[in-house]
Parts: sequence; structure tokens; C-alpha cells
Amino acid sequence: MKNKFGLQDDDIHLFNEAIRGAKKIQQDQILHVPIRTKVTQPSNKKVQQEQVDASFYFSDEFQPQLEAEGPTRYLKPGSNPYELKKLRRGDYVPELFLDLHGLTQMEAKQEIGALIAACKRENVFCACIMHGHGKHILKQQTPLWLAQHPDIIAFHQAPKEWGGNASLLLIIETQESARR
Repeated sequence: MKNKFGLQDDDIHLFNEAIRGAKKIQQDQILHVPIRTKVTQPSNKKVQQEQVDASFYFSDEFQPQLEAEGPTRYLKPGSNPYELKKLRRGDYVPELFLDLHGLTQMEAKQEIGALIAACKRENVFCACIMHGHGKHILKQQTPLWLAQHPDIIAFHQAPKEWGGNASLLLIIETQESARR
């Protein structure tokens, strides 16, 4: 019979001699239950108010100065330019996704506001907005709206694994990111 552990007989005998007289310890049956904090869902009224507050910043008349050439991108003034590079490379993995396919501009504004509010509430640093190709209406408007919001640190056209030029990856300023 082949030795399953790969030890020689001398080593096994030496081990058995060393542990002779050892007694088996009884299991004390104590289970350590992880401490879980109770997560309370905000009231429906509070969620709606957050959406209204977050979408308040979106104006159709304001035209921020975004670069026309290259992929869609934006960096909040005073922010680290390396964050934009990390977004471009796909170093950040989005935790929340928003699909705007089939929505009107008004609905899209509300949903983007809700996404930003949810990210701030849940301390989500990176999110993805999928605006699609379509008639390019939402593709053109979404970056203009996002650039107006004070909690958006940066956004960049998503890498292919997150939707390519039909999506945007964005970094939202949260309580945890403010401490970085």
C-alpha cells in the first residue's frame, strides 16, 4: 500500500512516539455568531426627496466645457487626474448599474438623481450608467447633466467589459471617499 502522506515509516513512528499520552480535547460547543447591525431602509418619502434633491442640479440649458475629441470624460476641478486614468483603464469595478434604455429625458434625469442619491446613501464609490447608442439623445445629455452635479468627481467612457462607448463609469464623492 502506498503511503498517502508521502512520509517514511520512520517518520510516522517518530510522530506516534511524540504524541503518545496526548488526550483528545472536548469541543466546548461555543459558536461565535457574527454581530450584524440592523440595516433600516429609508422611508419612501425620504428616498423621493433624495431623488428630487439630486436631480435639482441637472439643467438642459447649461453647457459645461467637455472635451469634444476622444472619449467622453470629465474631471471635477481640483480632483486628482490619476482618478480619470484609473476609470479609463477599468481599475474601478462599478457597484451599481443604471440602464437608461427606453427612458425619456425627464425619466433619465430622475433615475440619474436616484442613482447618485443611492450611491451617497450606500457609500458606493463607482457606478456605471448605460445610456446606449439609440438616437444619441441620452448619450449626449447624460455627460452634460453629470458634469453639473457637485458630488460627481469624474466620469469616463466605460471600458468594453462595462459597455464601451454606450456607457459611462463615474466616481461619486461619498463620506468614505472624502476621507481618502
